[in-house]
Amino acid sequence: MKEYKYKINGNEYKVAIGDIEDNIVQVEVNGTSYTVEMEKKPKEAPVRPVVRPAAAPAAAPAAPAPARPAAASGGKSGVKSPLPGVILDIKVNVGDTVKKGQLVVILEAMKMENSINADRDGKITAINVSKGDSVLEGTDLVIIE
Repeated sequence: MKEYKYKINGNEYKVAIGDIEDNIVQVEVNGTSYTVEMEKKPKEAPVRPVVRPAAAPAAAPAAPAPARPAAASGGKSGVKSPLPGVILDIKVNVGDTVKKGQLVVILEAMKMENSINADRDGKITAINVSKGDSVLEGTDLVIIE
């Protein structure tokens, strides 16, 4: 039996939660017993596990579903996110030619704006994120060919 103490509008309540069977719960409030019927849970959608890199910090910012890292192939190279965060701005478009060190994405992480630069010269062939996306460390943000 779990016991809790609550203060509501200045009044103290001692609440003990007893047996739970299906959606029926035995509750005792200030020594008075009640049988409480809870709402039935809606059918849950299948849960997809989120795979996080081992180096990711335990407290990642709460945001929409993280973008998945894309696989690099052949002469293509992905500009990777150096840490988990949220995409604030994308400074390039598909088809743009970039130079090594050119700003491609602005990433907010730990309340700081981080400039993510191209790691080599080339042409942008894909942009794998959008403004507002939450990304994990190592996620390919843009692909340079």
